[in-house]
Amino acid sequence: MASHGTATFLWGVPGPEPALVDVMLADRERRPTIAGATIHRPRDHKDLTPVLRDRIPTTNILRTLCDLGALEPERVPGAVGHVITTRMARPDTLLNAVIIHSRRGRAGVPALREALQEWQIDGKPPDSILEPAFKRLVRRFGLPAVTFHQRIGGYEVDFLVDGAQLVIECDGWGPHALNRPNWERGMRRDTDLMAQGYLVIHLTYRQIEREAAATAARIRATLRRWAAHVLTAAS
Repeated sequence: MASHGTATFLWGVPGPEPALVDVMLADRERRPTIAGATIHRPRDHKDLTPVLRDRIPTTNILRTLCDLGALEPERVPGAVGHVITTRMARPDTLLNAVIIHSRRGRAGVPALREALQEWQIDGKPPDSILEPAFKRLVRRFGLPAVTFHQRIGGYEVDFLVDGAQLVIECDGWGPHALNRPNWERGMRRDTDLMAQGYLVIHLTYRQIEREAAATAARIRATLRRWAAHVLTAAS
């Protein structure tokens, strides 16, 4: 099966077209010689069921990233970003792959683990690209600290603003707007949390990435109104 740089190319990860063809043989007893190809014989046979890419048997995307880390570690951060943003794999799925392959001493695991650090929040894997983007917005505009995946009122929320009863949910178009069961669950959760005294703000990709300054200003304004309401209630 195609592997390493060739597999990366077949998966559409941006980068130069490989000069040589990388081929992986699960059978370490075979010793073929192929002109213009590099033959890889792995000791770790985890995730070696091939996937067809352009009708070519290819290592799956998780295995491909691990192997790329052994061959070209400098390309792994960009490859991870491409895989996540194009939704080939979720950050938590990639993190699980790191854990599994770490047990086998894979050479490419350190590069993959390091690349995934940017996609973790408080040591936890995010569910989508929006959550790391919102965390960057918080840092960029100096917003109050937030806790990721906090459990409150029987629910796990995306972010809870520390010291305030303000919940922030990062909503992608597909998982929420186009999935009625998810939408129904989200509405029920919001109603329950508001009944317990929490304010809930929903943010979209556009609001987080393209309207960042305005979004940060709205969050500050909401926090000021919440604080004023608390002071009024206390008096």
